[in-house]
Amino acid sequence: MMASRVKLKFPPGPSFGFRRWSLGPLNSGDPLEYFTRIIREYGDVVGLRIFNFRILLINHPDHIEEVLVKHPRKFIKGRVLQANKRVFGRGLLTSEGDFWLRQRRLAQPAFHRARIAGYASTMVEYTERLLDEWQDGEERDIHKEMMRLTLQIVGKTLFDADVERDAKDIGKSMELLLELGADFRRTLFIPQWLPTPTNIRLERAIRQIEKVLYRIIAEKRASGRDAGDLLSMLLAAQDEDGSRMTDKQLRDEAITLFLAGHETTANTLSWTWWLLAENPAVEAKLHAELGTVLAGRGPSLDDLPKLVYTNHIITESLRLYPPAWGTARTAVEDHEISGYSVPKGSGVSFAQWTVHRDRRWYEAPDEFRPERWEGDLLKRLPRFAYFPFGGGPRQCIGNTFALMETALILATIAQQFRFRLVEGYPVVPLASITLRPRHGIRAVLELRTSKSRVAVGENERLAL
Repeated sequence: MMASRVKLKFPPGPSFGFRRWSLGPLNSGDPLEYFTRIIREYGDVVGLRIFNFRILLINHPDHIEEVLVKHPRKFIKGRVLQANKRVFGRGLLTSEGDFWLRQRRLAQPAFHRARIAGYASTMVEYTERLLDEWQDGEERDIHKEMMRLTLQIVGKTLFDADVERDAKDIGKSMELLLELGADFRRTLFIPQWLPTPTNIRLERAIRQIEKVLYRIIAEKRASGRDAGDLLSMLLAAQDEDGSRMTDKQLRDEAITLFLAGHETTANTLSWTWWLLAENPAVEAKLHAELGTVLAGRGPSLDDLPKLVYTNHIITESLRLYPPAWGTARTAVEDHEISGYSVPKGSGVSFAQWTVHRDRRWYEAPDEFRPERWEGDLLKRLPRFAYFPFGGGPRQCIGNTFALMETALILATIAQQFRFRLVEGYPVVPLASITLRPRHGIRAVLELRTSKSRVAVGENERLAL
């Protein structure tokens, strides 16, 4: 039943006995399905309880804008991220207030558009290196391949370091961090200082990543030169009082940027390849555009504005499979949303997963239709009907980097290879800290052109 028109102190929501009442969404094996179901049943404002903790789950763009843009100082990051401070420290993802503002101000120059643009050639170069290893007809896990590629790119652009020697250990450690991050019950109810077997594994993974990060930071400090990477910029950044970031602050920002530049981009690419393999007509249009604009050569930054349909594909992929599938905030002041009270200390949550699939904003919302973005749909939508990178002052600082990297990698690979999915292999989304394929994506590589990147053949154009 839909929510009553009469405004209540606490909105209606699911209640299925003590266990369900106590754990709510944490008791669900699939939070994506859970949030989708209760929003359809109860409407745009749903009341959830986890023991004595109350949460408003909101699903209307106007309500989300109220939290993220109109009253951002009334809300801090949610309990799950706060519980993961051992992982992220006091980086931009988890810090609050004046400290966050200082860190954001120090980090902002590193993400200036001109600085980010300088990394385009590196992204293409590392992608072409990967393609040199691929062979026609072989089977690979596309998600693992994208994780390996983006790890190498973030190592070069963030640290100006070749992380190949550390890639295996870092990859395993990051995998474990994200796997454990999927268990929200553990994060909320078991302190990370408690020496449980899971926490011991988590601590080992963190120390492995820190070992690499602190070594690179020490090498950067010793060299004293700006090698053009993001870490060099963070090292050189000065506050108004002349102070700079400590090694611990650099570690916290680096691990946050490492996750953003590695995991989220790899996930976006993985879901995009899967969607393209499932939709051959869209894939054919992509190949036609790449053939016209690039004619077989590697893409550059200047090509991206001309790759209109390619960008529509990425936009649509981010709509269906947003890297940040859900967002949580905790109220630090009393507030009211849609007539319902939000007392200090209570939670507010919203899910890009459900908002991006809402029929009010998108026709056939569960279908992959890049064409829907033609005619400036984004400008006609409510501001928070589409927000894969968040919004307001806490919007992801690296969104320009991520979009550029995704487009360049997509254009480089799609000119040479297409992917045929392994029949019967399960592709299932896992709602962890990010939205990733639980079992990876197994596919057979099919070579489209020679390794010399010749232009698309006329026979492929006729196939359209």
